[in-house]
Amino acid sequence: MLTPLAYGLAIVLSLFIAFIGVRFLVAPRASAAGYGVPAAEGQGDPAYLTVKGVRDLTYGLVGLALIAFTGAEAVAWFMLVVALAPLGDTVIVLRHGGTRAVAFGIHFATAVVVLLDAALLFAL
Repeated sequence: MLTPLAYGLAIVLSLFIAFIGVRFLVAPRASAAGYGVPAAEGQGDPAYLTVKGVRDLTYGLVGLALIAFTGAEAVAWFMLVVALAPLGDTVIVLRHGGTRAVAFGIHFATAVVVLLDAALLFAL
């Protein structure tokens, strides 16, 4: 029972972060607003939007590759390490004028779910 839950959550998290990455590449300003730190209007597309998109898409694809081609321990270590990204995003949003609701309700909550999945995968 634990195995499908742990892997299912890992798949959902990996697909979700890949989707967010694609969204940042396709609709950068809307994505930045959803991230919690809107991009300034009229200044072109700031580089951080593209960097975030590529980073998130890469994390999602690496997660899916690990799920497909390795075991639970490798996926667990990946989840443990990748949880640093939403924790960092929490700090970024707070330091750059975003709301606490977005910082904790989206980014910190994501980190907690990723860490929970790492713990489930380590338990297999």
